[in-house]
Amino acid sequence: MKYDVSLELENREESYSFGDVAKQANGACWLKSGKSVVLATVVIDETEIVKDDFLPLTVQYIEKTYAAGKIPGGFFKRETKPSDFETLTSRIVDRSLRPLFPKGFGHPTQVTIMVFSADAESDLQVLALNAASAALFTSDIDINRSVSAVRAAKVDGEIVLNPTLPQLKNSTLDLYLSGTKDDLLMIEMRTFGSEDIEVNDMIIDPMLDPTMAGAVLATHTANAMSEDELIEVFEKTEKELFSTNAKYEKAFAPLQKEIAALDLKAHIANEEMISYVRDNHMSDIADAMNQMAKSERSTALRQLRKKILLTKEEWATIDAEVELKDAIDRVKKEQVRSQILNENVRADGRALTEVRPITIDTNVLPNAHSSCLFTRGQTQALVVLTMGGAKDAQMFESLTDSATQNENFMVHYNFPGFSVGEASPVMGTKRRELGHGNLAKRALEPTVNLDGQTVRLVSEILESNGSSSMATVCGGYMALRAADIETSDTIAGIAMGMVSEGDKYAILSDIMGLEDHDGDMDFKVTGSKTGITAMQMDIKLGGISLDILKEALYQAKEGRSHIIDIMLEAESKIEFNDGVLPSVDFFHIDPSFIGEIIGQAGKTIREMIEKFEVAIDIDKKDGKVKITGKNKGGVQAAREHIHGIVNAPKKEKIKYEVGGVYDGIVKRIVDFGAFVELPDGTDGLLHISKISDKRVDKVSDVFSEGDKVKVEILEFKGNKISLGRA
Repeated sequence: MKYDVSLELENREESYSFGDVAKQANGACWLKSGKSVVLATVVIDETEIVKDDFLPLTVQYIEKTYAAGKIPGGFFKRETKPSDFETLTSRIVDRSLRPLFPKGFGHPTQVTIMVFSADAESDLQVLALNAASAALFTSDIDINRSVSAVRAAKVDGEIVLNPTLPQLKNSTLDLYLSGTKDDLLMIEMRTFGSEDIEVNDMIIDPMLDPTMAGAVLATHTANAMSEDELIEVFEKTEKELFSTNAKYEKAFAPLQKEIAALDLKAHIANEEMISYVRDNHMSDIADAMNQMAKSERSTALRQLRKKILLTKEEWATIDAEVELKDAIDRVKKEQVRSQILNENVRADGRALTEVRPITIDTNVLPNAHSSCLFTRGQTQALVVLTMGGAKDAQMFESLTDSATQNENFMVHYNFPGFSVGEASPVMGTKRRELGHGNLAKRALEPTVNLDGQTVRLVSEILESNGSSSMATVCGGYMALRAADIETSDTIAGIAMGMVSEGDKYAILSDIMGLEDHDGDMDFKVTGSKTGITAMQMDIKLGGISLDILKEALYQAKEGRSHIIDIMLEAESKIEFNDGVLPSVDFFHIDPSFIGEIIGQAGKTIREMIEKFEVAIDIDKKDGKVKITGKNKGGVQAAREHIHGIVNAPKKEKIKYEVGGVYDGIVKRIVDFGAFVELPDGTDGLLHISKISDKRVDKVSDVFSEGDKVKVEILEFKGNKISLGRA
């Protein structure tokens, strides 16, 4: 039987339909909002239980190009691998749904979200989560909480909830909150740099870079948001989030299927083993904690398990060994949390607000455009920057955009197994790697002014023990500065954590892997000393109050400020990779001089391009000049040459007539004659046949560049002057 539900929400309406499509799935929901249609399905394997201690949930968000009336671009005319947007959306939905499942749920579960129709205004990431949650809530799985998303934007200084895509494009803030009617579960946030757009009407050197024609030049101003301002937005958005979920649960409760009888993984702790470990092996637990403070991967707990099994032979069975592993993990987790809450001391001896030692080495790779080796504790990122032109931008197609888009600031994050001591092959990019790279890009992009350039940052994680994504942000900023790329502010990132028991809690700065694993929160915050550019938060304990969140934000600000001071000191010692690093210079001239800089038929500008080995772009409207070259010397010389033209005394234009005789200077010799500069700077051609009454085989036998010669005006051909020897 078909059931329809319509809900009026802030800034949009949603219509849900159940029971008429995908009826063999455990749960299915057809969601329509505007002209967008999304189908979400949930299917579980009722016969298999995965024994490992994790939830076997897979989320796939899939866009079909027919949804926007388009055929896939490229050679293959069917959808192939997921786009970055699809992968990131799948990850957002996955992180929001996981807290809903009961402890011990081990049945493989597949959530599939397909976009069948898409308009240019709907927020598909919000609709994807809402549809998936509705399908899950009304399925036969024992889940009785709704989770949904609310996005907030800041348009013309006003907060807009559930903005349309056009509103979001004009926003200085993008905040995505997900949670239930009682708890905030996840945050994704970024700011946008404001831009003063200037259209580049002319590219002077199309031979060097033909794709630059019509490029857009922009000047960025950072739009970092203060902690207090952000909390105000959280309060407003959270209120809408809680209200929306209450509406969903009330509307969907009558449509829930009969709950299926599913077995859960047994999580019964073996109290005898737990007591034995506490009584006999606390020193071994302390040693293991010390080792895990130095590496995300440690064999210490496995060695302890083997040690115990040698003395307790009756536990040498597969089931008992699994219980012993759980017992050791539980005691270790208790000790980690107790030491933090009761002694304010962490496993590596740090205070709660203390950041691990940081070292920064810039331009360690002599043949890269720039690089930075950023080390914080046992986390190390090598971030390498490469500069290019507009033609090097990443082309991509989004579902609702009418044309292909170009991404000219890229951050690619790689996490090889050796960084945590694992013997695993380097494979394709995983969701986690894509997500961390996207977070670092969001953190840095609002402060970077590329002006038509393309920049690619690649972060190679060489060692990891907590927050390699924040090391990527710090190393990425230093790589930008090591390439002499201007930024509007200094940006750093820090990962925050929390441990809580009842009303007691402790907030941790710069968490390591052990604290991430055994703690209750993973909260990454990036920004300057004055504001936040991006953040990402996952709550493991079922929710967080805004008071605690505010405290964490201010503690993160202190940690960021400490890291930025270290970065600024390293920045003052940067030595550029001269001879390797391309150089770019921007300046303005009086637009009335552009004709003289270009020269007759482009002669002057071409001579500069050849002489100084540069590319020169000029905006005819306001005289903005961009010079790009392989080295600073050539770029500087070209700039000085242009200033020389602009500042030279203006020659009074002469009205030439046929038969007039003038003194000229040979400026350039070619096979068919010589170009002669007349008194006011105008050029004319003295053809080889007009040089002498006698036959001339080589012009260079008669003239050298710079020679003075008396010439006669023979004729005008358009804007060209034909000369003869006088």
